[in-house]
Amino acid sequence: MNSECRSWAAGDPVMEKYHDEEWCKINHDDRFEFEMLSLEGASVGLSWKTIMHKREEYRRAFHNFDIDRCTAMSDEELDGLMEDTGLIRNRSKIYSVRTNAQAVQRIQQKYGSFDRYLWSFTDGRQIDGKWKSLSEVPTVSDVSEALSKDMKKRGMKFVGPVITYSFLQSIGIVNDHLAGCEFR
Repeated sequence: MNSECRSWAAGDPVMEKYHDEEWCKINHDDRFEFEMLSLEGASVGLSWKTIMHKREEYRRAFHNFDIDRCTAMSDEELDGLMEDTGLIRNRSKIYSVRTNAQAVQRIQQKYGSFDRYLWSFTDGRQIDGKWKSLSEVPTVSDVSEALSKDMKKRGMKFVGPVITYSFLQSIGIVNDHLAGCEFR
C-alpha cells in the first residue's frame, strides 16, 4: 500500500474510512453528490476533518440531504440551525444548502439529473491523475474552474474552483489516489 496516499487520513478512523471507501470513488447518486457539495461548502476556511466529524449532525439537520426537503426549508428552520452546536454556525453556509438545493433542482429539470450535469464537464469520463506523490496532486484544474464558473452562474454558493476540485474528488469524477494506493 502507498501509505503516503493515506497519510492525510492516518490515525483517524472517520478519515481513514472516508479515504478507503468514498474518496475518489465514482458515485452517480444525486443525493450523495448534493451531500458532498454541501459538506465541501461547509468546509470553506476549515479542515475537511472538522466537517467529516460533524457529518452525521449535518445529515440530521439537513434531512439526510434530501434535495427536495432542503429546497423547502424555511428561513425559520435555517435560522434555528444557528443554535445547533453540531454544525458550523455560519449563516451564509447554512443558507447556502437551501440555495444550492434550489439550483440543483433547476439543473435536474434541465439535464435529467445532477449527476448527468456534473459528468458533462468530463464527457462522462473519470479524470485519473495516477500521481506518484501527494505533492503532485493539484488543488484546482481546468474542469474545476469551468464547473465553478457554471455553478456560480446558476446561483450556487461556496463553489470556488478549489472547493469544486475537492468536490470532484469526493464524488469520483477525479481520482487522485496515488498510483500505488490499494484503494484506487
